[in-house]
Amino acid sequence: MTPIKKIGLFTSGSDSPGMNAAIRAVVRTAVFYNIEVAGIRRGFEGMINGDIYEMNTKSVSNIIQRGGTLLKTGRSEDFKTAEGRQKAYEQLKKNGIEALVALGGNGTLKGMREFGDDYKDIKIIGVPCTIDNDLRGSDFTIGYDTAINTVIEAVDKIRETAESHDRLFIVEVMGRDSGMIALRTGMGVGAEAVLVPETKSDINALFDRLQRGRKDKTSKIVMVAEGDEPGSAFEIGKAIMKKFPHYDTRVSILGHIQRGGKPTCMDRVLASRLGVAAVEALRDGHTGEMVGLIHNNIAYTPFGQSVKHHRDVNAEFTRIVEMLSL
Repeated sequence: MTPIKKIGLFTSGSDSPGMNAAIRAVVRTAVFYNIEVAGIRRGFEGMINGDIYEMNTKSVSNIIQRGGTLLKTGRSEDFKTAEGRQKAYEQLKKNGIEALVALGGNGTLKGMREFGDDYKDIKIIGVPCTIDNDLRGSDFTIGYDTAINTVIEAVDKIRETAESHDRLFIVEVMGRDSGMIALRTGMGVGAEAVLVPETKSDINALFDRLQRGRKDKTSKIVMVAEGDEPGSAFEIGKAIMKKFPHYDTRVSILGHIQRGGKPTCMDRVLASRLGVAAVEALRDGHTGEMVGLIHNNIAYTPFGQSVKHHRDVNAEFTRIVEMLSL
């Protein structure tokens, strides 16, 4: 085991439900092992500016159920430069921080990989926190379960309106580079079609699906990930209205409600397990790795492997959506 006296903890990039549960787990696990914890506010910018404070068990009381992040978050252009990373390193050394636990998604892990290449004396472990579920090295990322349940609840309500008015709704969900939210929730709400950025979308194929669908269905839902190539949900809606003027077509953009809200039990448990695993990984000598859960077991994935790849679309999901939408 590697003796570590002080860990720096921060959240970076977009917030995701369950970050606070992970913060709580990291702090209390560190205290259990007699390791000091320093909270770094506002991600990389806080690291550069020295916005650092001491944390203890009381610091994380009554936060496991809260969305967002106690430590605040953000992005940093300065950290992308060698000068910015040098300033961050100096602040960490000034505060006696020997290791980092980074909570975030693709951009956070990429930044930590570059920082770790520059300064090998700082041990680093990443914890996957992103609603997109697009990192390799964990079956699920923290925040994904809450986000898809938020979408399901919203679209169920939209479906009731659609049935009342015999409408077709185009529902856009988050996922600029990943269609994991759209695909899983599309199946969950019984969507007629799902458009995701990982596969080439054919607007004519969508038209064909709608044409072949049952004529007696009183509502239709098309789920679209925001990064899909045909364009925004509004553009798709215009195309459908032009092709099928008899449809009463409406567009709904769910937006940032998908990031907020109390984390589900699944996300709280996942965050707790990965927070504990992050501290124990540092004690065991791991660095430059992301902790994750694969087949319900803790796994370690080097930053280079976790951030370079997006998940492949589950072809079985696509097949099921098409089969059950008839």
